[in-house]
Amino acid sequence: MSHATGCANAPAITDPCSRCDVLLGLDAVQVEAVERDGRVMQVTVSTPWQLMGCPDCGVVAPSRGRRRRVLHDVPHGDTSVQIVWRQRRWRCPEAGCARGTFVEQVPALVPARGSLTCRAVTWALGQLRTQHATIAGLARQLGVGWWTLWRAVKPELQRLAGDPGRFTGVTCLGVDEHIWHHADTRQRGPKELTGMVDLTRDRDGRVRARLLDLVAGRSKKAYADWLVERGADFRAGVEVAALDPYGGYKSAIDDELAEATAVLDAFHVIKLGTQVVDEVRRRVQQDTTGHRGRKGDPLFGIQRLLRAGAENLTDRQLERLATAIEADQAHEEVYVAWRCAQDLRAAYRSKDTARGRDRAEKILESFHTCPIPEVARLGRTLRRWRQAFLAYFTTDRANNGGTEAINGIIELHRRLARGYHNFENYRLRMLLAAGGLTH
Repeated sequence: MSHATGCANAPAITDPCSRCDVLLGLDAVQVEAVERDGRVMQVTVSTPWQLMGCPDCGVVAPSRGRRRRVLHDVPHGDTSVQIVWRQRRWRCPEAGCARGTFVEQVPALVPARGSLTCRAVTWALGQLRTQHATIAGLARQLGVGWWTLWRAVKPELQRLAGDPGRFTGVTCLGVDEHIWHHADTRQRGPKELTGMVDLTRDRDGRVRARLLDLVAGRSKKAYADWLVERGADFRAGVEVAALDPYGGYKSAIDDELAEATAVLDAFHVIKLGTQVVDEVRRRVQQDTTGHRGRKGDPLFGIQRLLRAGAENLTDRQLERLATAIEADQAHEEVYVAWRCAQDLRAAYRSKDTARGRDRAEKILESFHTCPIPEVARLGRTLRRWRQAFLAYFTTDRANNGGTEAINGIIELHRRLARGYHNFENYRLRMLLAAGGLTH
């Protein structure tokens, strides 16, 4: 049953324009009626009378009445809201004018030929940005189809993505790759994408990471081409470039960001140390027992302890570790590898960066001479990345942590959407979700 809605305790509003300003936030139209039928609320609006001239010839045009145009607005709780706009029509009286009839336009209410109000589009953008919403879910709330909502949202995202101002002020730049699909590359293109992230610190020294862009491919060319497209001013402003230990990105930084300081990500360096310990444990396990780890094997029982930091182990856990190492003389290699990994952690955990750098330099001078082949290989790797490895201690602990956080947001929104088939749509959605379209 249709009925007018209202609040018994609310003050009466006699001015229709004021009533519209309260309901819709618009002063360009006035509310004529508000009705509710089931879970659908209809708000009938119109514009005040005014003289109208033909857009082409300027001759005053007589009215041709109105037409009803149904628009979808922001839902009210579980209730869908429809704006019924009584849109005015006119006819040009000039015989030589090709215009004929024309209708009024209220850009603050709805774009020309649109079915979603401007307020609904703004609301949808906010939900996508801050509430982890999906296009399909918002379309259901608005009572429209997926493509109807996306066609209204996409132009705004493209406009924001095309704004060069969002690249200004970037002094610390992170880069990382991720997989955006697992389908046939002949249908969707490369599986790997390269993501660029703004890691610039704010006035309080905190990193507010935001995604700057996504490009297809994981290579030196993909990163270098993007840097070239940004222009010389952007490249000159980048002082620190954080990256994972991947030679392709490092080559792009050396070529296009020659004045920037490349910093090897601390998380990935420590991860390399942990992997070395695991490799040594598996090798020693195979050499001493002739099989992979099983329940009851000393080294199998401490595999999780070997991945933890020494500062986090309890006395009982340290006793378990010592018992397992002392069970066989060959286990000493595992202990040495674990101590090397702990030295690597200690360098990064040092409160004083100067002391941390001293520890890091000792690691560079000693690891590559270790008789344990896995540790020696790690030492050679760190020596190849010497400058980027030590730069962590001279750049106020710059790292790629913010980039990894952005990757987590991307993975979340990709799962919520059940995957993407179109790269451009994927790029725009991730830029919005990961803060790339706000500055």
